[in-house]
Amino acid sequence: MENTKEPSCEEVNALAGATLLEFGASWCGYCQAAQSTIHSELTQFPQIRHIKIEDGKGRRLGRSFHVKLWPTLIFIKDGVEVARLVRDIQPSELKSALLSLSDR
Repeated sequence: MENTKEPSCEEVNALAGATLLEFGASWCGYCQAAQSTIHSELTQFPQIRHIKIEDGKGRRLGRSFHVKLWPTLIFIKDGVEVARLVRDIQPSELKSALLSLSDR
């Protein structure tokens, strides 16, 4: 995953606008399988910030969001969670969640 520094819970809560937090692990097969769907849908929503977070044992941010399975996608608008998708990411559900963040 791309991010090396995990943001703090306070930093995430202070984010203005639309943000997709993607919790997972680079070695996770479910995470790898979801990447094409995530990237395909996100290209339609360039205004949504996407933060990939390498999750695992001892990672506080994942615990603060009660992440138990990967990938977990958490959709946040102005620091408030508005939707969540876990593991089996379907394109239609992902698009609906992205629309809930979008100003469209």
